[in-house]
Amino acid sequence: MRTPVDATTTQAWADLSRLHDQTNVDFRRWFAEDPDRARRFSLSAADLFADLSKNYLTDEVRDALVRLAEQVGVAEHRDAMFAGERINTTENRSVLHTALRLPADASLNVEGTDVVAQVHEVLDRIYAFADKVRNGEWVGVTGKPLTTIINIGIGGSDLGPVMVYEALKPYKQAGIECRFISNIDPADMFEKTHDVDPETVLFIVASKTFTTLETMTNARMAKNWLINSLQGAEIIDGSEQARADAIRRHFVAVSTNLEKVAEFGIDPDNAFGFWDWVGGRYSVDSAVGLSDVIALGPDNWRDFLAGFHAMDEHFRTAPFAENLPVMMGMLNVWYNNFYGAQSHAVLPYAQYLHRFAAYLQQLTMESNGKRTRWDSSPVTTQTGEVFWGEPGTNGQHAFYQLIHQGTKVIPADFIAVATPAHALREGGNDVHALFLSNFFAQTAALALGKTEDEVRAEGTAEQIVPARVFPGNKPTTSIMAPELSPRVLGELIALYEHITFVEGVVWGINSFDQWGVELGKVLASQIAPAVTGDDDALNAQDASTRNLIDYYRANRRN
Repeated sequence: MRTPVDATTTQAWADLSRLHDQTNVDFRRWFAEDPDRARRFSLSAADLFADLSKNYLTDEVRDALVRLAEQVGVAEHRDAMFAGERINTTENRSVLHTALRLPADASLNVEGTDVVAQVHEVLDRIYAFADKVRNGEWVGVTGKPLTTIINIGIGGSDLGPVMVYEALKPYKQAGIECRFISNIDPADMFEKTHDVDPETVLFIVASKTFTTLETMTNARMAKNWLINSLQGAEIIDGSEQARADAIRRHFVAVSTNLEKVAEFGIDPDNAFGFWDWVGGRYSVDSAVGLSDVIALGPDNWRDFLAGFHAMDEHFRTAPFAENLPVMMGMLNVWYNNFYGAQSHAVLPYAQYLHRFAAYLQQLTMESNGKRTRWDSSPVTTQTGEVFWGEPGTNGQHAFYQLIHQGTKVIPADFIAVATPAHALREGGNDVHALFLSNFFAQTAALALGKTEDEVRAEGTAEQIVPARVFPGNKPTTSIMAPELSPRVLGELIALYEHITFVEGVVWGINSFDQWGVELGKVLASQIAPAVTGDDDALNAQDASTRNLIDYYRANRRN
């Protein structure tokens, strides 16, 4: 793999530096002088429509951003990813989450293997199993259908499935409920199991290696809970055979470590695998989404995958100036590296997307929170942004003050759909229309603000005029879709996957490893004996850690 281009040495970077110094952002003037601005800076990709006109964009800036993408090799790197080249340099792996949504009649040969055939073999098994659960053919140890699906995973094996389940609840089958256990805090296990009927529960243990500390600890607790609940209610006896039968009927796995799966007591035939070329945060459209496939059904899942693929094709083929992931990714670079933006808000005006920002936090920050380039040399720029957000209008009453009148540059993506899942009315008013009036108003207010003269014209006392001024010129992107369907959700996820990829190429980093999560996990395993009473292990810790553990041991009551 070639050495990354240092973006700061390119002519486009120099042009952008000059444009940053010369550009006086004034949205009021820009829109007044260019009535066509909104149309010229709007893009369509699959079912998504995005208005980029309230960004720090001029024709010159757009062209320079495109040139920067070209000069650092975004197209070449993109094509290498789609072809299955090993662009994950530190793990020597291909990066092929895009293969998870290729249609069955496609073909992608990677090092002698048709990965599309592999993907659809697993999909067919997932669909067959999901249908059995959905139609009541797969039953628990007492013959009852399984109606509560509990996914046990963490990171990409949790955030994706949770977000998709919440986003697509209007499409789930009546009578099936999904729950998700991720945190090793025992409160999570208790809250997700204490009111569940053990006769009708199905646990999905999602861990590629079947060794993830949090997931396997929770899986063992779930197994103990199931057996103890069934035995306590005298539903099964205490024999080894009865216990084994219960585990086989109530547990399946998403893993490729069939030996560990079998040791746990799960029939390896009920293990659904994925590949080392699928990173955890890119895996929701793999077998990791099994809980969602059961809830939504195979047909909706096929639509979901089709949405991903539609955005993949747009990213793969559209010219950069018309390519939504490319332009949004380059805008993020523009704000991060030239305007000093430290964070990026994602504000869905769709309650069903209330976990979308949390999902994007892993996707973006685990991918691009790096300090070395893919050849192990130091980065030459700031990398990554803090992604955060909440659904509107809740966020308006929480943190919008900082965005509107604060001193920080906070680019924000506003997301909305034209047709709601539930078209409710209140007092004759269309509530969704009222809701979206806030969506439209917020980006207008952020862009255009309110001047001192406008504040005075409202009769405001002079001494508080400054407090009522809105400076405006706050950058936003507005993304809209016809509805929040499985297809549209797939498009949204793929959009942000590719935005993340584009940024990573500009910064020269490997967006597909995550070594930064390892150190704390290793230290936790070393500290655990100290926490549970080993004084030698305690004395081996630093002074602050010893102090904190001493407090814990002195105050733990049960």
